[in-house]
Amino acid sequence: MLHLVFWLTFMATLLQLAYWLLFFSRLAYYRQGKNIFPAIEPPLPVSVIICARNEAENLRKNLPHVLEQEYPDFEVIVVDDNSSDKSWEILLDIKNKYPILQLIQLKEQTLPGKKVALSRGIEAARFERLLLTDADCRPVTKHWLSIMTQALQGTTEISLGYSPYNLHAGFLNIFIRFESIYTAIQYFSFALMKLPYMGVGRNLAYVKTLFRKHQGFTSHVHIASGDDDLFINQAANGQNTAIIIHPDTFVVSTPKSSWRSYYYQKSRHLTTGSRYKFTHQLLLGGLAGSHVMHYLGVLILLPTTYAPAVILMFLVRMGVVLWMYARILKLLRDPSLLRWIPLLDAAFTCYYLFFSPVLLLTTGNLKKWKL
Repeated sequence: MLHLVFWLTFMATLLQLAYWLLFFSRLAYYRQGKNIFPAIEPPLPVSVIICARNEAENLRKNLPHVLEQEYPDFEVIVVDDNSSDKSWEILLDIKNKYPILQLIQLKEQTLPGKKVALSRGIEAARFERLLLTDADCRPVTKHWLSIMTQALQGTTEISLGYSPYNLHAGFLNIFIRFESIYTAIQYFSFALMKLPYMGVGRNLAYVKTLFRKHQGFTSHVHIASGDDDLFINQAANGQNTAIIIHPDTFVVSTPKSSWRSYYYQKSRHLTTGSRYKFTHQLLLGGLAGSHVMHYLGVLILLPTTYAPAVILMFLVRMGVVLWMYARILKLLRDPSLLRWIPLLDAAFTCYYLFFSPVLLLTTGNLKKWKL
């Protein structure tokens, strides 16, 4: 039995090394300048779309950063999705200062999630190029809009951006930032391998024609999540997708402040994974399964005569992981996480095991996009 565990651990470690050296190294060694895509003269107009429900304070703080982007021709559409707080009053006040702000107020009951609200915003958009973010997000510079949408030319119809979380005290914040970066490593690296499978709605651009071509969110409108990853999984391919990871395009977001709210958020997001294309499910399943088997195998075999071999496997893999993270964390502007990587990488085994039932079970509590 131990002999079988050893060989499973060995194969899992080899598979992990393959992911890090063949896939994730592409991101680790990727370099992208601000002007990697040819400038379009004159710049094409852009519609920025934000859906908000009960986001009064976030709209007050963050919306001006979107409205003050340095770009000659753009509009910002905010869809107030049945808010019960002061969101609408705040939006009206902001509109008095910024004429480019367009407002839509939804009062009727809609399907779960924000797909109806987002669809309304896209329908109302006057321009072909769309840039999406959330009310609790803030662009770090005034060049976010121009660089994120510059790639939308020729055959490129989708721009995948990066949205880090704000740094706060506590281990929860450290773990959330790590999980967000690990997710970014996956979707950026897969896109560089011409296998794009998701994006994050906090920082995502695509063209309106593509949205209409795939009939919007029709195929998964009944699912609360997926306005970003399921649509990208459906519409993206190796020829029409670009990644944008210049620091001027980062959009910072506020992380959850309790483990309970984080669990709810991740449970809702993870329910979409079973609807990815089979190739993506296979690759992501192999990544998760080999990660878990590597750590479980090392743990099981440490007290046995296989200890020297599994320690060597562990050290080789961890050396590669730290090497790649050192480069990627610098690229994504969060190098302080590096000292936590050995602990967080091991803890992610528990993450995979803890959330695995979510892929099989969906409760009624997962039907809302915002509580």
